[in-house]
Amino acid sequence: MRTPRLAGLGLATIATAALAVAGCGDNVTATPTSSTPTTTSSAASSADPAAVSKLSAAVGQLDSTSFTLTASSGSGFKMTAMIDAPGGKGSAQLTASGPNAEINIKTLLIGQDLYAQVPGITKAGTWTHVDGSRLPANANIGLRPGQIDPINTANLLKATTDVKATTDNSYTGSLDLSKAAGVAGLGQVTVAASDAPVQNVPFTATLDEQGRLSTLTVELPNTDPLQVTYANYGQPVTVTAPAANEITEAPDSFYSSLGS
Repeated sequence: MRTPRLAGLGLATIATAALAVAGCGDNVTATPTSSTPTTTSSAASSADPAAVSKLSAAVGQLDSTSFTLTASSGSGFKMTAMIDAPGGKGSAQLTASGPNAEINIKTLLIGQDLYAQVPGITKAGTWTHVDGSRLPANANIGLRPGQIDPINTANLLKATTDVKATTDNSYTGSLDLSKAAGVAGLGQVTVAASDAPVQNVPFTATLDEQGRLSTLTVELPNTDPLQVTYANYGQPVTVTAPAANEITEAPDSFYSSLGS
């Protein structure tokens, strides 16, 4: 199994190796989308409507409450986040490591204001203010305006097929990553470069006793599984903007290094 290999601390490396591989990089759509998992025509007949309904309801709750999130893909990628979806705020820390380097990125999102601490860009003791409208469609640094959930769970699960219940709170199915790429946070490059089938990638999901999403595991092709845990629903999330004297605007080179 492969984990991201980092050649240095450049933003292009962050975007392609750390984010796209782990499923956190492409969606920027601010317009709310349906969280209902959909099925392809070839698999619709094998899907369990009751399972689809319960999983859809669980995913839908991510838009209406606060929660914490932990995501990992092997030893090379980890993200932790505190999200207040109704309040439009959150904080996240992303760590990507490989044989040659380790990258740690912190982000704060308050409404449309995104603040980041990015190696090689942000000076010690300060935060970089990022213009969300200038972030290219294939780049993400953890959080971004219009995408409060860094995994973008709802859009990811819209590409599901043949969803079935295995127990009262466990579900299995398949994802069509060729449809998810560019829409649900999976990098187009990652999917296109895979020599494994991407139309039927297995996933499992579990719900807690209140019917809320608890875990999601996606068996990504040619790399370690993406494992996500959702917890602490309804707990307060405190996110404070940095002081004015701690903020610098992101330079043009920041956006161009991400492909803008």
